[in-house]
Amino acid sequence: MSEERPPLRIVISDPKAGGKVVKVKVKGAEDIEFKETMTKTREKERTELPVARISKKLYEELRLGEVGVLTLRFKQEDKRVNVPFKVEVADGLEDNEVQVSMELLGEVAGDLEAEAEAFRAKAWQIAVPEEIAIRLSGLEIGDTFDGTIIGYPGIRFKIRGGSDATGIPMHPGVPGAGKRRALLSGPPGYRPRRKGERRRKTVRGRMVPDPRGERRKTALAQLNVVIDYGESQ
Repeated sequence: MSEERPPLRIVISDPKAGGKVVKVKVKGAEDIEFKETMTKTREKERTELPVARISKKLYEELRLGEVGVLTLRFKQEDKRVNVPFKVEVADGLEDNEVQVSMELLGEVAGDLEAEAEAFRAKAWQIAVPEEIAIRLSGLEIGDTFDGTIIGYPGIRFKIRGGSDATGIPMHPGVPGAGKRRALLSGPPGYRPRRKGERRRKTVRGRMVPDPRGERRKTALAQLNVVIDYGESQ
């Protein structure tokens, strides 16, 4: 990964998510692999999701079949913490039992057992190395790509937008990958206070840039994608 530019974060949304929420007992397991790149505290640099083992019944109850990504919501004093997990179905678990890495559970819950709410993940993010960002370069807002590129074989993703390290958004009406001033009447890039109001704002073009041509402080930092289910969505 380049030392000159931060990794590109890909924010994935699942339009089929939502619905059922199940209360579960989360237990730490010694044999579930833990890596620094999976930790909650390094979320912006997380290159892969941590693993959670669940029963087949819970897998089916939460309709995790297409993607297999689960969110566990833990309560911490006066706040709630959501952690996404890639699920594995295992035999011998109680219906509402979830097993995760002992280290990760200690990080988010401070114990080896905890209660949480489980539901199909609505959105999560992963960071990708420069070689992956290069493969995505040239695609535009509205284009789809094979999820194998980012570790989700058999799934297609559609690009919805993105923003750079300074918060400047990509705009579907601006060609290319560079920045330019555009007269806007609404988002992305501008939210009018009054009906009919327009302003000239700086936005990025609709194309994903080649990271090798970008500067660290202004590089594309986030790419927003949605799972493309096609006509079945």
